[in-house]
Amino acid sequence: MIAIVVLILTALAFAWSMGAHYTGACMGMPYATKSIGLRPALGMMAVMTLIGAAFLSHRVLTHIGHGIIVGQLAIIPAIIVIGVAFLLTAVFTQLRIPTSTIQILVFALLGSAGPLGLGIEWNAILQLAVLWVLAPVIACGLGFLFTRFLDRLPWINASGSPRMIGQTLVIGGAVASLAMGANDVSNATAVFLSVHFCGPLLAGLIGGAGLAVGILTWGRPLLERVAFDVVKMDMKMATAAQLVQALVVLTAVLFGYFTSMNQALIGAMAGAGLARDRQTIDTRVIIGIVCGWLVGPGAGFALSYSAARAYQAIVSG
Repeated sequence: MIAIVVLILTALAFAWSMGAHYTGACMGMPYATKSIGLRPALGMMAVMTLIGAAFLSHRVLTHIGHGIIVGQLAIIPAIIVIGVAFLLTAVFTQLRIPTSTIQILVFALLGSAGPLGLGIEWNAILQLAVLWVLAPVIACGLGFLFTRFLDRLPWINASGSPRMIGQTLVIGGAVASLAMGANDVSNATAVFLSVHFCGPLLAGLIGGAGLAVGILTWGRPLLERVAFDVVKMDMKMATAAQLVQALVVLTAVLFGYFTSMNQALIGAMAGAGLARDRQTIDTRVIIGIVCGWLVGPGAGFALSYSAARAYQAIVSG
């Protein structure tokens, strides 16, 4: 019973850190263009994320909870994996460096599997790897097309269009927040299914609550990081990028897969920039983000492997 309580608290902590971590990816551009204020942005994101986590995440939760590891993941090892992912996500959030929490979690699972004597569904890992490579590329292409499309719409250039495009951008942020809840809650609570604690609805509700609290209590740093340091776009480009990000992530969710919110957004932003022959992302900032993408999964694997080996040594005598 105590172990289950610790697992729930660890998962909530991870969800809390993820909620804070993805504020920039979901609402950074509406906030950067002054289409919405700070508190309304965080409040809207929290509500939409909770809805997505509770009601749209079930296929992803089931896929990740039962489709990555072969064999029974015990409660203590599950705490180790989630704890490692929480620690790394919190560090990256504190440093205001966007990373991929999804890839951190998967590599933490892979790191723990060997010492624990568990198998790995390599076909599932291959599918995820292909998706992670393709998602930002597809987002880049769609970002290019969406930007060109918005540039040619007559109403975009009519009087009063800034307000209308701003409202569209806010809607895009809300949809991206919905996608984030559906996509990322499985990082924290798919292990509930692995250890047979509960089903996907309760797992989504618990994780969604953690995500929402993280957004409201610690969401400002990454929101401002993306809004003021990363985004170099006008409102039409930002709207195209935000809508593309939400579309790419929600499409993956519908098929039971999860992908990186940040990588989809960066790809869409790059495509929007290509449509205008403009640099949309500060080069120094993007180098830091790419380093975060590379370091995070590797650190997750190494820490989880070491912790699982230490646990196995203790259990074995």
